[in-house]
Amino acid sequence: MDLGVSAGDPTADLTAGDPAGDPTCDPAVGDPTCDPAAGDPTCDPAGDPTCDPTAADPTTGDPTTANPTAGDPTTGDPTSDDPTAGRDPLLFLQALQTRWPTKELQQLREEAWQGFAALDDPLTGLLDMLEGGRTGGGQGRSLQAWVACELQRWLQAQPLSLRLAPGSPQLGQLQARAAGVLAGSPLSLTELLVSIFRLQDADRSLLLDHIDRLHERGKFKEAILLSTKLKLQPELDLEKMSTPLLLQNKMNLVERYVDGFPDLQRKLLVLMDSWCQPGFDIRDVARRFPTLTAARLEKLSPKPLSRQVLWLLGRCGMDPALCSNVINQQHLGTLQYLCYKRFVEGSLSQENWADHVRDLVGQSEWLQDRLLQLLASHCGVAMTARCALDLSLPEGRLPATVANELSRLRLQERMVQAGRSLEKPSCKDRSSYYQLPIAREDICFLATWEDLARHGPELLQPGGVVGVDLEWRPLFQAARRPCASLVQLAVEGRVLLLDVPRLAQPPGGRGAQALSQLLGQLFSDLSITKLGYGMAGDLRSLGASCPTLADAEKQMRGVLDLQQVHRQMRLAGVPGPVVDAAGAPRGLSLLVQQVLGKPLDKAEQLSNWDLRPLREEQLIYAATDAYCLLEVYRVLCQDPARFHLSMNLAKSLGPRRSSRSGAQEPPGRQEAPPSPQQVPAAVDEGAAPEVSAKDFHVVCDSMLQGLARSLRCLGVDVRVLGAGEDHRRAAEIARLEGRIILTSGLPYHKLQAQVGAGRCLSVDCSLKAREQARAVLRHFNVRVTLSDVFSRCQVCNCDQYLKVSKDMMKHLMQLNGHHEDPSGMAGEETTPREDRQGTGSAPEPAPRDCAYDPPCRWLEASDLQTITPATLGNGTRLQLAGVPAGVLWRPGQWPFYCCTGCGKVFWEGSHLGRLTAHFHEVLETPPPQLL
Repeated sequence: MDLGVSAGDPTADLTAGDPAGDPTCDPAVGDPTCDPAAGDPTCDPAGDPTCDPTAADPTTGDPTTANPTAGDPTTGDPTSDDPTAGRDPLLFLQALQTRWPTKELQQLREEAWQGFAALDDPLTGLLDMLEGGRTGGGQGRSLQAWVACELQRWLQAQPLSLRLAPGSPQLGQLQARAAGVLAGSPLSLTELLVSIFRLQDADRSLLLDHIDRLHERGKFKEAILLSTKLKLQPELDLEKMSTPLLLQNKMNLVERYVDGFPDLQRKLLVLMDSWCQPGFDIRDVARRFPTLTAARLEKLSPKPLSRQVLWLLGRCGMDPALCSNVINQQHLGTLQYLCYKRFVEGSLSQENWADHVRDLVGQSEWLQDRLLQLLASHCGVAMTARCALDLSLPEGRLPATVANELSRLRLQERMVQAGRSLEKPSCKDRSSYYQLPIAREDICFLATWEDLARHGPELLQPGGVVGVDLEWRPLFQAARRPCASLVQLAVEGRVLLLDVPRLAQPPGGRGAQALSQLLGQLFSDLSITKLGYGMAGDLRSLGASCPTLADAEKQMRGVLDLQQVHRQMRLAGVPGPVVDAAGAPRGLSLLVQQVLGKPLDKAEQLSNWDLRPLREEQLIYAATDAYCLLEVYRVLCQDPARFHLSMNLAKSLGPRRSSRSGAQEPPGRQEAPPSPQQVPAAVDEGAAPEVSAKDFHVVCDSMLQGLARSLRCLGVDVRVLGAGEDHRRAAEIARLEGRIILTSGLPYHKLQAQVGAGRCLSVDCSLKAREQARAVLRHFNVRVTLSDVFSRCQVCNCDQYLKVSKDMMKHLMQLNGHHEDPSGMAGEETTPREDRQGTGSAPEPAPRDCAYDPPCRWLEASDLQTITPATLGNGTRLQLAGVPAGVLWRPGQWPFYCCTGCGKVFWEGSHLGRLTAHFHEVLETPPPQLL
């Protein structure tokens, strides 16, 4: 008897019943016959001895069992009255099928192993059973997978036998038949056939044909998984294989597919970059796959797609030149930001601006043209010509008026060189900014280990207070973590500036050791108060520059982050300047103005801090940023009530335990418990008339997605600009639809001028989305009731739902192939057919403790345009793939709700209670008590 597989064959050496070693028992591949979590006792080693391959193994069988010889080819009786009679594989399968519903699995296994022993050729017999049982439906496929799994285990238990040699005609014939069976097989059975028939060594054309058939049937995930397993990637078309998966936001499968193939990684990057070119519409790609039911096109808009490309670019270590569209768009965004900082806010000096732009634009003609367009929109001809001169832009690309002005500037420069003088520009008046109260000689620049040894004791005085700040060269792209260039440490009357790049090199040198020792001792000393503003980011950049300080954040003791104190002041409604105007102080500068009366001068904030020597303006700026922390802290401690702080800050520095074991969290890092007085009061509260949530209409820019979702959860009508959509579109929508504009950052001043006072609000981006939502509702005096909660879809803003009974949801999901029933048998229905016919028209009412019951009608069969895929009459496909299996099988008749706008499916859970708790201050009635 030629079994075709030897017990010693490494290609068939699979540990029976071991999910780690047997691909046929990998729950991740979705085989219900081998997934213990699916509820099928046939594969639960802990609960059913029939899943133990030794239970019916003649080599290790238990002599106490009812039939110790069952399944042993040397002792089994092939002539007995069992399914092996006649040795016909189809009769064998038919006999097993009659016993399959009884679930007497021990007897089934014994009969199966007897049948395998009686077959002339078990491998040929398996193919006969698979080919002859294709019409058996879900129950037949489940049985076939079980038979294939048992055959593989039986083959392993046999003594050494003749193996079919690789490349032999008989093995080739079996592999050809197995490849044909693959066309109609689920992924779980496919894994078994690949292993049993060694298809990884088969004729590649057979396997490639099977991959093509999977694609034609819309089995895109199965196709890419199987081709990855069989290493077929170099012989397949990357765009064809990856595009459907990318449209479904299954980037992880695509990454796995190209892993280890640099040529494919390059092709993937080029493909994704082509989707980022200006004017490209991803919907044109999606139309090529009409059968795709779970497309996630919102994940493929330019911004999120660009982030994926950049991440993959760094992970694969590829040349950024492959992704010219993404890189150019990234640089263009940086140019827009720099031009805003220079020409609108005025917070960036011409010297620093030119330094960054020169490195950014380089020789790219495309970026040079975009830069000229930005300059024309922000400034006049004279300033544009000055910038062109500073950046050495090609004169041939300049408009005629700018080129003429540039010639005049060059003539003036030649006159200066000839000894003539031009009128000196007036110096900037800095009297309106906070002034450093110490002398210039008290600012010390430390660049050697000897400097640290000489000045270090000044920092380590017990009971002292030290202001801590860091500076680094700005990185306008999130390609890597910034590295600290300067550490500023301020004590009373003196500021020490530590030159990190020089001290940290070489690693392990005396300078690096002295720096690490000094800062480590300072940060871990609980008796020394360390003041900072947003210290977490500062310390991460320090760890990037000096690896020995990578864990500095975890070692910090006795720290007060004034950013958290400032946040509490804003939530408590501490009066301050209007921050909506361009160039208004923000962050630490705003805190200094609120406490000390004048803001910080931030003109050097974005300068190049890696340059040496630093300019005098940079040294003064760095020292001021650190020293102001000491003065702010002193005033806050003297009069905390004036700033709506509940306690003296000097008493809040005791160690606190964080959620991390053994760690102490600095005070101010934990969120204060919500209380009504912490919500910002409306400007001129009482002047704005009360408006209900359903009558409050707003439009948000694309940077406020979180705020939009929070407001929609409370019933507010919110439109959101698409990624890359011009902010001027918000003004158009506001005028046409009577909406209020919610924006952040750069576009506020332009939008406010287009819609008038009171119709545009600048949102504080330092607040979390829930806090932003509370501030907006209070500012506009919006009334929110419990009936408003979840009255709109937080995804698409639609306010029309259909209620779906649990039985209909089960039925739709089974028909659409998303979940099987708990027993793991796809073909066995747990609901009688006559009950399913009426599903949706007369469902059971929701339980009395169901707190969410919006006014909407039940989904009926007549509402569905098609059932597979489940599509409403308006063309909206239900997003059934997002419904977890566990929700379907929880007790009770909880209904589901589907959004008629986008097809998103919702159900009641803990989210309702959490949301009402978060917004209890703005809700008219207390949150419901959920059972």
